[in-house]
Amino acid sequence: MQLTSMLQGALGAVVVVVILLDVFLTVVVPRRAPNIGRRVRVSGWLIVYLWRLWREVGLRFSTPERREGFLGTFGALVVVLLLDTWVGGLILGYGLMLFALHDQIRPEPESLGTAVYFAGVSLLTLGFGDFVATDGPARLVSLVAAGNGLGLFAMVITLLFTLYGSLQRRVVAVVVLGSRAGAPPSGVTLLETYALAGILNDLPRVFADWQAWAAEVLDSHLAYPVLAYFRSSHDNDSWISSLGAVMDAATLVLTTIEDGPKGWAKLSRAVGGHCLEDLVMYFRLPAQPEVGVERDEFEVARRRLERAGFTLRDPDAAWDDFSRLRAEYAGRVNALARHWATPPAQWIGDRSPLRNPRMHRHQASIGYEART
Repeated sequence: MQLTSMLQGALGAVVVVVILLDVFLTVVVPRRAPNIGRRVRVSGWLIVYLWRLWREVGLRFSTPERREGFLGTFGALVVVLLLDTWVGGLILGYGLMLFALHDQIRPEPESLGTAVYFAGVSLLTLGFGDFVATDGPARLVSLVAAGNGLGLFAMVITLLFTLYGSLQRRVVAVVVLGSRAGAPPSGVTLLETYALAGILNDLPRVFADWQAWAAEVLDSHLAYPVLAYFRSSHDNDSWISSLGAVMDAATLVLTTIEDGPKGWAKLSRAVGGHCLEDLVMYFRLPAQPEVGVERDEFEVARRRLERAGFTLRDPDAAWDDFSRLRAEYAGRVNALARHWATPPAQWIGDRSPLRNPRMHRHQASIGYEART
């Protein structure tokens, strides 16, 4: 075998190994990929850089409906592109290997394109029969290519079931919270709703449910990062804003309200904070420690809670504790909200237009320029 053919075969083998490793880490391994795997994963580079472009285009749409509609297609689109990339990479890799073994194929491929065609026919198990491997190495390569093709499509189907199962559970919780905390969600509104409805005894269950929700999101979104790019089915809802609202509600219970389910609030806040921390670290997002709330905004929230019937702590002590605890997670919530361009919500992201309804409507019409 000539040196050129050996190099072509080696290059093809490297391409196949990289693609198969990417499929293995993306679909089969139910946990975050190791650092060495993340560096060579084609899917990671594809998702990150394509999202930057997609987000940049989406933020230029003039209306929230068009913007959310455009950004909302990214998650499903990138799954299709991943399949295309994996299939195309394997066809190219096996095509290089078969071209290196061209003298073992009848009729002999005249060009790399013809060898790639034969690899595609083998991988997709089409069986046209216009090219036939005649010797052991070429037969082995074509047979392995066929096996990889069948296995790849089976694993992608499994991945789709896993993704949409996790997505459905995430969205259901967000939609249910929207009926209690508003849309976009607010921790203050959540507490108000339960107080005014006289169902404060059910508030611990909310914190317990969101503790489990945060744990599941942490596990699923680190194992399958593409899940983070799927948006909510409702334009004003976001899983990031919803988690931030529950964290705010738990922090208000711990720092501002005299009586409340402090034990469940503390546990929910701990798991939610862990979820935020790990997601920001995994996606390598810049998160600066910040309170994210001004004192006058906090006083407005206090008055709303007081009118709802809550007994409140001393305002100065409450503010000191609230600002200290919120600084532990506010920067991370805002980093996630900026990265995925979520709809503006109270105390999350750039909130300045929310303090003036007219400015809020204006911001909704021009996009997220202030947040980016």
